[in-house]
Amino acid sequence: MFDSVRDDLRATLDEIRAAGLHKPERVIGGPQSATVSVTAGGRPGEVLNFCANNYLGLADHPEVVAAAHEALDRWGYGMASVRFICGTQEVHKELEARLSAFLGQEDTILYSSCFDANGGVFETLLDAEDAVISDALNHASIIDGIRLSKARRFRYANRDMADLERQLKEATEGGARRKLIVTDGVFSMDGYVAPLHEICDLAERHDAMVMVDDSHAVGFVGPGGRGTPELHGVMDRVDIVTGTLGKALGGASGGYVAARAEIVALLRQRSRPYLFSNTLAPVIAAASLKVLDLLESADDLRIRLAENTALFRRRMTDEGFDLLPGDHAIAPVMIGDATKAGRLAELLLERGVYVIGFSYPVVPQGKARIRVQLSAGHSTEDVNRAVDAFVAARAELAV
Repeated sequence: MFDSVRDDLRATLDEIRAAGLHKPERVIGGPQSATVSVTAGGRPGEVLNFCANNYLGLADHPEVVAAAHEALDRWGYGMASVRFICGTQEVHKELEARLSAFLGQEDTILYSSCFDANGGVFETLLDAEDAVISDALNHASIIDGIRLSKARRFRYANRDMADLERQLKEATEGGARRKLIVTDGVFSMDGYVAPLHEICDLAERHDAMVMVDDSHAVGFVGPGGRGTPELHGVMDRVDIVTGTLGKALGGASGGYVAARAEIVALLRQRSRPYLFSNTLAPVIAAASLKVLDLLESADDLRIRLAENTALFRRRMTDEGFDLLPGDHAIAPVMIGDATKAGRLAELLLERGVYVIGFSYPVVPQGKARIRVQLSAGHSTEDVNRAVDAFVAARAELAV
């Protein structure tokens, strides 16, 4: 049976490569950092890393690594169980309490990833009588989570408040019992920030709840690094915040839902990814507690990240590159053609700069780009070297 399937799969893979959409995996031979060692899938050797979500440079921070070592001795390697059976340790409860306090929410529930967190919310809270109103550019985990629920689905154009209000009115006129607006806090392919103040205004006007996936913001966006709700002054108006421990908060894995107490209580009883997936490894929970300690005095890291971002965006614009506007550490360099974006990434790697070309289906057709991600771990020299490499690679490619 598989022989016929094999031919079909090979043909599909050939089509992906021919369209310039193949996504190679490069192997690095050491810790995640501002500089990494590529051992396979590209030019071997040390290269500058401008494609990780390591916004604050904490993935290899000595205090985080030390906390992880200590946790292995104290808590062991894994729990081999789900939370409600025998998979809850004190360290999990402590992390949930710390995240709740940090994010200004009543309670928090941990998941093995933010993908699972988003996958566990909608089916639990909403049924066929309800409506979910989602931004058109929301993360795939939100889209997949919505598909798991029986709620009516409405979609509004990215950050378009007039369209959001139209969808809210339609949901109300359709007799929706509950209405939930869901948006990314920062849209990962563009670096755009959701207008949460306006979203909360509309939610209150139309009796809707608000959910924000703040994976690309918590730790470094907002005066205290508490994310886009803090940035917009709406921490007390957002009902659900989902996020990850795998980006600015140490870069390992794990996700969470921080929300109203009753929402979290119901998720503990009925959220399938929580009930049927193993507990977050205790070593990650303990190291994440150390990250939260560091965030209390991380103003210098947030300032350095902002300075690196401003420098890169300014220099690239001066050199004539087309960057999507903004001030987030996600700085998309627009190329358009998928093949050229992939080739440009290869040329940059040859020049010692590790970036990735993004193309369809990750981004729309004709919107291929190099998504550069700045880190507090980068030096000014690193940023300038990256821009110089872009200029040289563009000249060779004739983009």
